[in-house]
Amino acid sequence: MKFIIATNNQKKLKELERILNPLGISAVSAREAGVSLDDVEETGTTFAENACIKAEAAFKKTGMPSVADDSGLCVDALDGRPGVFSARYGGENATDEEKNTKLLSEMKGVSKEKRTARFTCAVCCILPDGRKIEVEGNCEGSIALRPSGNGGFGYDPIFLYGDKSYALLSDAEKDSISHRGQALRKLKAELEKILK
Repeated sequence: MKFIIATNNQKKLKELERILNPLGISAVSAREAGVSLDDVEETGTTFAENACIKAEAAFKKTGMPSVADDSGLCVDALDGRPGVFSARYGGENATDEEKNTKLLSEMKGVSKEKRTARFTCAVCCILPDGRKIEVEGNCEGSIALRPSGNGGFGYDPIFLYGDKSYALLSDAEKDSISHRGQALRKLKAELEKILK
């Protein structure tokens, strides 16, 4: 079964493909499906609201089962920032490195025990009959003092799970514990009930 993945982020698409393919779901981008998804204004105040806005837009445009996620980093010492603004933290066209530098500078002087944070991922899936599945995953961790590792994307080099950054984990290790991996396993369980 083909599902359209409502993202233009190639690294996120690869991660979603890796996790959904074992379900017999062929995760395709809009481009692969031959359609152009307009950038959707993420006006939600939660990850779940933004995921549904994106999934609904993709479903309306394509009529295909649509999956969208909205995810981000929530840092306790920063009152939950960057949160739903994770992708735009540091400015609209800021690079991952610039976002990480901004966040680390805001954390300057924060002691190790107060550097707690979590990655959150909300996933919304809309099926052809209009049914909607909403799931969420969280991964607790902390913010490193400096970036480490070359894997992953976004805030992975500064998010510590135990004593290793997400960017030092293999794809399999990251998928097994990550916020997105958790959310997609919940989605898989829900889809299995429906697709039987």
